[in-house]
Amino acid sequence: MRLHLALIFFVSAAPLLRAGDNPIAPERFTTTDARCERMPSGALRVSTGTNESWPGITLPAPGGQWDWSAHSEFALTVKNIDSDPVQVFCRIDNPGADGKDDCANGNVTVEPGQSQDLRVVLVRTSSDTLGDKLFGMRGYPVTNGGPETVDPSNITQILVFVSKPTQRHSFEISVFRTGGTYTPPTAWTSDAQPFFPFIDTFGQYLHKDWPDKTKSPADLAAQRETEEKEWQAQPRPPAWDKYGGDDAGPQLRASGFFRTEKYHGKWWLVDPDGRVFFSNGIDCIGQSEITPITDRTNWFTDLPDQPEFAAFWSRPRALLGHYANKFPDSFCFSDANLFRKYGPEWRARDAGEIHHRLASWGINTIGNWSAPQVVALRLTPYTDSIGSWGAKMIEGSDGYWGKFPDVFDTSFSNSLFLAAREKQGRSAGDPWCLGFFSDNEMSWGDDTSIAEAALKSPGSQAAKRALVEDLRVKYGEISGLNAAWKTGYASWDDLLEGRYAPDAARAGEDLRAFYTKAAEQYFRIARAAVKSAAPDQLYLGCRFAWVNDRAAAAAAKYCDVVSYNIYKRDIAGFKFHGGADVPLLIGEFHFGALDRGLFHTGLVPTDSQQARADAYKDYVQGALHHPQFVGVHWFQYRDEPVTGRSWDGENYQIGFVDVADTPYRELIAAAREVGYHLYDAVSVN
Repeated sequence: MRLHLALIFFVSAAPLLRAGDNPIAPERFTTTDARCERMPSGALRVSTGTNESWPGITLPAPGGQWDWSAHSEFALTVKNIDSDPVQVFCRIDNPGADGKDDCANGNVTVEPGQSQDLRVVLVRTSSDTLGDKLFGMRGYPVTNGGPETVDPSNITQILVFVSKPTQRHSFEISVFRTGGTYTPPTAWTSDAQPFFPFIDTFGQYLHKDWPDKTKSPADLAAQRETEEKEWQAQPRPPAWDKYGGDDAGPQLRASGFFRTEKYHGKWWLVDPDGRVFFSNGIDCIGQSEITPITDRTNWFTDLPDQPEFAAFWSRPRALLGHYANKFPDSFCFSDANLFRKYGPEWRARDAGEIHHRLASWGINTIGNWSAPQVVALRLTPYTDSIGSWGAKMIEGSDGYWGKFPDVFDTSFSNSLFLAAREKQGRSAGDPWCLGFFSDNEMSWGDDTSIAEAALKSPGSQAAKRALVEDLRVKYGEISGLNAAWKTGYASWDDLLEGRYAPDAARAGEDLRAFYTKAAEQYFRIARAAVKSAAPDQLYLGCRFAWVNDRAAAAAAKYCDVVSYNIYKRDIAGFKFHGGADVPLLIGEFHFGALDRGLFHTGLVPTDSQQARADAYKDYVQGALHHPQFVGVHWFQYRDEPVTGRSWDGENYQIGFVDVADTPYRELIAAAREVGYHLYDAVSVN
């Protein structure tokens, strides 16, 4: 089959393909358990089989190599023309690539009928622990090359494929392009000799400078004066009402609390005064970020030991990472810097000025896990949460943050209702509180996982007893279950005392039915707990990070708003997993870069502060134009410590402000551009 250059569009600041190159002529194009055809649009339709582990296509570079050294990423557009979701991978190779080293990888999952960009970051540096002298962090200063990196000046081929498919897939790919301007990281292990110490008195990387880096206490005062002038010039969007709703827009029913309404084809929040409201928020506002000092005092130039700094030392329990289950001596540089900036009344002064900042930036919501002293001023709408802490867990379950709660055990209901009662007289009944989340990023697994976890648990587990009782009602005799599952249980008690899960292919119908029952039990009880304390306020769901259709459908049945934490480049084409037309909220998203002295970008990397700001704007505007999203909340207000937070080692550059409380100018400008025009589309309607 002859393929012409018109098959695929290549776009680049320095074009990848020229008319005379014809790099995808038949002799240069290979397939692996796949076929392809040119579409009238010029896109390439790829149809993959199931005989190979990684069926797809390979496009070699013309003349043997591409030089993409000026760029930070490669991207292509994928359109799913099937009726099921498809996960498409792209690999960019140097000579000798093996799928892990000497290559860069990326992937994207595309829903049926949707198109999404698949981006591959051209990672050319790797973390360096200086011979294990650095530890307890998620990211480290970099060195050239190393494992899982690529040399962008010598790209030999592009691979596009699916991984270990169990069914055939068809998708179209187009618009291959390089993008971004490569910005080298600020921190390199070759910056100084000796490298230690490498953290200054303000908690910043010592060996390099960058715009707005704090170098003295006088810089803290000067930055505050600069900000005050900005607040005076831009105090808040003029079209907002007191809550941050659309004062110039339609007057809807005023309930005295936040509620939801679908208006002109899009879901919105409606504020207590009846105005359309889009929740543009930030998480963890005013919260302290502490870093471990134990075993690494030589990392720091100055660790204040004066009595006035005693409050910034602590010994918290670490949850994950190098210090897991230990209590390292820890210090809070961010709070110490606020003390230097404002004096002994720093906490109260910071809380008040945060509200000035948010209004000026176009931010109208204080997101989850924010400081009580900030929320208590009731100058900006906020969210709150309850949790099932103290509930018995399903012993056979697992997950990144821990096991799944046993929703059939009375301790689960008791813990949620107790947490809700503790909100009475505070956020419960407060018109400024949008509503309540429950728990966070739970381990929902696949659609048989909860039932399988229950069966792996002891016979005393309430979830297991509930499942066995359901099976007893359905099958009557154990022989009926054995016939359906192809098992050999001697009795129902034998099943109850067993500690293993059956073959999901045979037992799948029953396992999935119980999964739905458990998911609905979770959301029904969580909703009841919220409404018991705050009947007029919203139940905002559990902030899905990992989810399947059954869990999402259960959430849609009981939540006023279904919440997700989605760390992607954009959500403009997001399709709700539960399939229902319900309001949605993003509880967490962020972007980070390595050009301001931190060692880790966070979950979604960008090239620079400007690229981070551009990504923020695209993400929020994508949600604004989506028919279901009623808000997005950025995670988080302040950068994590350069040397990692105490409880799990995260050290992400993800703040609106840095460790010295200095706002990132590029991100603030983008926030104002979006926030001051939140309701333009409503005004058009």
